[in-house]
Amino acid sequence: MAIPLSICPQQIQQLQQGQWFGSLPCDMQQQLLSHAHIKNLPARHYLFYRHDVFDGLYCVLAGALRINSHNVDGKEALLAVIEPYNWFGEIALIDGLPRTHDAVAEQSSTLLWIPPAALKQLLQDNPVRWRYIAQLSTQKIRFTFASLEENALFPAFKRVVNRLILIAEGYGEFRQSSQNSRRILNLPQEQLASLLAISRQTTNQILKQLEMQQLIRVDYREVEILDLAGLKQLSQKI
Repeated sequence: MAIPLSICPQQIQQLQQGQWFGSLPCDMQQQLLSHAHIKNLPARHYLFYRHDVFDGLYCVLAGALRINSHNVDGKEALLAVIEPYNWFGEIALIDGLPRTHDAVAEQSSTLLWIPPAALKQLLQDNPVRWRYIAQLSTQKIRFTFASLEENALFPAFKRVVNRLILIAEGYGEFRQSSQNSRRILNLPQEQLASLLAISRQTTNQILKQLEMQQLIRVDYREVEILDLAGLKQLSQKI
C-alpha cells in the first residue's frame, strides 16, 4: 500500500476504525491513502473560506478545525468542531459549488488531504464509489437533523449532557465507541455554548452542576469526563 511516510501505522488503524473510512472497500482505502498528502495548519489559520472553490477532501489527524461563518459585523456562528479522525469537505465535491463555510484551525492541526484531481479520477474510474461519498455527507445530515430536533424539543441541561457524550465518543464516527471514548475534551465553555445556541452563563451553570455530581471536571478550556456511563444514565432520565 502506497502510504505517505508521515502517516504512522497507529493513525492508519484509527482511520480504519472510523465508521466512514472503515466501511470503504479495501481498494478504495488504498487508493485514497496512495494519493494523500499531509498538511500542517498553524492555530487560527484558515484552511479555506466560504465561497472558495473545491480543493479536495480532508481528514483531521491531529488538532481540531472550526467550521463557522461571519456576518457583516464580524459575529461568528460556530457550526461544528472537527476533530480526529473525521473527514470533511465532500459537499463541494458532490454539487460542484463553492465551499459553504469557513474552516479554521482551532489549534495547530495536521490534516490528511486528498487533492481534487486524484478524487475525480478515482470516482470516474469507478462511479459506484460516489455512493460512499454520499454516505459521508448523509452522516452529517443525520446529525444536523438530530441537533435541530434537540434544540427545538430538549431543555438546555439535556442538550449539554448529550453533546458532551457525543464529543467524548467522536460524534458516533468510531465503531466500538466505548473503547475509543475520550476522557479529556478540549472544549472552551464559550465554544460549547455557541454550538448549542445557549448563553455562556447557562452553559457554565450546567457544567458546574455536572461537576458537583462528579460526572465531569471543568477547566478553563477543557472538560474531563469522569463518568461517561453516569452521563448516559443521566441523559436517559432527563
